Amino acid sequence: MNEVDIADEINEWDDVGAAVILFRLMPKDLSAEVFAYLDPDAQRRIVEGITDSELRGIIDELFLDDTVDFLEEMPSSIVRRVMRVSDKETRDQINRFLSYPEDSAGSLMTPEMLHFHADWTVGEALAHLRRNVEESAAITQLYVVDSGRKLIGGLTLRDLLGSKDPSPIRDILDENVVSVKTTDDQADVADLFKKYDLTAMPVTDKEDRLVGVITIDDVVDVMEEETTEDIYKMAAMEPIEDSYMETGVFTLARKRVVWLVLLMISATFTSLIIQHYEMAFQANLLLTSFIPMLMDTSGNAGSQASVSIIRSLTLGEVEFKDILTVIWKEVRIAVLVGVVVSALNFLRIWLFNKDVLVALTVSLAMLCSITAAKVVGCSLPLLAAKCKLDPALMASPMITTIVDVVALLAYFNIALLVIPGL
Repeated sequence: MNEVDIADEINEWDDVGAAVILFRLMPKDLSAEVFAYLDPDAQRRIVEGITDSELRGIIDELFLDDTVDFLEEMPSSIVRRVMRVSDKETRDQINRFLSYPEDSAGSLMTPEMLHFHADWTVGEALAHLRRNVEESAAITQLYVVDSGRKLIGGLTLRDLLGSKDPSPIRDILDENVVSVKTTDDQADVADLFKKYDLTAMPVTDKEDRLVGVITIDDVVDVMEEETTEDIYKMAAMEPIEDSYMETGVFTLARKRVVWLVLLMISATFTSLIIQHYEMAFQANLLLTSFIPMLMDTSGNAGSQASVSIIRSLTLGEVEFKDILTVIWKEVRIAVLVGVVVSALNFLRIWLFNKDVLVALTVSLAMLCSITAAKVVGCSLPLLAAKCKLDPALMASPMITTIVDVVALLAYFNIALLVIPGL
């Protein structure tokens, strides 16, 4: 079976003893590969059921980035045990990796990689590759350094295999290799992988010395993590670290209640506006029945614009400098959408209520509120990005709260102008 499928099976087991027996039956290299794909809870149960020598065997076979990922999810007692059974070199490497910021390129990379010296021949590089291939996390992309270990270029495995043995590596390397620093943000790393269609990327320190490589499997996890975080923020919730089923009720409630309270307080403006125009309502009660429809429609219109711009910001399609162009585009969209929706709404109200003035009031207010909602929805994420805030914070709930106020003000002021006697 594939190691991922084995891990999926073990993740479903409640019998710790059976899982431990299976680990003892598997070859060392396979057990380490399976261990890397286990859920943190299953990893913890396995570690608690095996001996120190068996744990040392797994740690020795794991790539260092997988070891660090495992330790970051474990309680301190297991971390201390792993550090105790590991050799000094492994302990030093683990401590160095754990010192990098959590969301940095340094925390994603692994030092297990192949690198060649520029003055080697192709034959010498191939011999080095054969001797050390098992210790490398990625061999499709190879990197070349000078005598001071500074990164000077890269080449593919195809380039190496397609060149003659006496050829010097310096003649076939590509100097325009894409790399990142250890302190670069993981989201920026993911963007570079996508932009250049990479499967691996070298990581250098502040002196441009090659210190590690990031592989595509870790970047896919970053993309999933970043997308999940944005989804939570767009729904006005703090992101959770564990899966939904593993997160407790009180933790989920705590993550949600803060934003709900803030949005509830901000909605106070809506109630103040309704109270201010209370006399107009009493003069024409039919106006009151259209408030929910008006607020929902304008809120949805604002959400459409904000989600589109947030996604475009994430993909690098728009920047703050494009704000006027974006606003002008959304205004034109709002007019087209607003005219269609308002016309249909006018016909609906006239047919069912036989009140032309109310129908005209609601339809004009809807056109104005949709236009305002589109402008607010597209501009707030751009302003947030300019202020170094996450644009996802300016998604549906926040936009809806602001747009509700605008929609009500437009509605009541248009009603005062159109309907006599209010």
